[in-house]
Amino acid sequence: LEILVTILNENDNPPVFSQPNITRDVPEDTEVDTVIVAREEATATDADLDTIYYELTTTVQNTDGYFAIRGVNNPEIYLQTALDYDKFNSATLLLYARDRPVTSPEPTNVATATITITIKQSDTRAPWFLPCTQLHNDTSVCISSPYSGRVNISEMSADPLLLEPGPIYAVDPDYTISDRIVYRIVGGNTNEVFSVNADTGNLTMNKIVTSPDSFLLQVMATQVSNVRKYSVATVEIKVINKSSFPPYFEKGVYNGMVFVGLPQRSFVYQAGDPSTPLVITAMDQDFPDV
Repeated sequence: LEILVTILNENDNPPVFSQPNITRDVPEDTEVDTVIVAREEATATDADLDTIYYELTTTVQNTDGYFAIRGVNNPEIYLQTALDYDKFNSATLLLYARDRPVTSPEPTNVATATITITIKQSDTRAPWFLPCTQLHNDTSVCISSPYSGRVNISEMSADPLLLEPGPIYAVDPDYTISDRIVYRIVGGNTNEVFSVNADTGNLTMNKIVTSPDSFLLQVMATQVSNVRKYSVATVEIKVINKSSFPPYFEKGVYNGMVFVGLPQRSFVYQAGDPSTPLVITAMDQDFPDV
């Protein structure tokens, strides 16, 4: 009597990841479609020799859609959307391995691998001159206003010039890198009248100004470790005559009169003289001929 016995494979083994916990440091400027976790590292095995079906999810809010797997049977993890360090700097991914399709009514064994992603800030932005204003809460762009100051004609100042809205100052907006900034004048410095301190940004005079023409300086701020990361700010220096006296009014009190019923923008006349408009004038001893 010959008896044939067939052993049926029962689905009694769950998939197993060789590395259930994986960590990766990913630079912020990583190109889209770059492999983050290779297929070999993310593949699970099944002692029942079942086909493995994969699914990738994220546990951190607002990080969905940045990372993906190549396919339901290919667990290679790649970058799907460009990263922005200011939006998030870490993500935790869960990779599920099932021995049946997600929609299968049959009992399914599941294994889970945790992938911890740390985003490393990259040197992606040029220096920002301060103060500056971000556009519509966009942290990648900050617009600064021109600087302005004044010097007296034919007068030398040994101190750093006072500027509005503040001293020349720039920072590296990639704050975890915070590269050192150096300054130099790259335009508008006729006759080399001014110089800028390379380290502090303080603007000083090299010589007196003999003409009333204004200066429109171009000051460049450059990162020390990457000269291609630079920004240029405009500094307007007006040349004025020195003011030694404050202005004053010719009279301490002015008296005027108006007629009832006149329309808007009608003249106010001198009190007691309805034919002469009231004129208020001020004088300045610095400008006696004006």
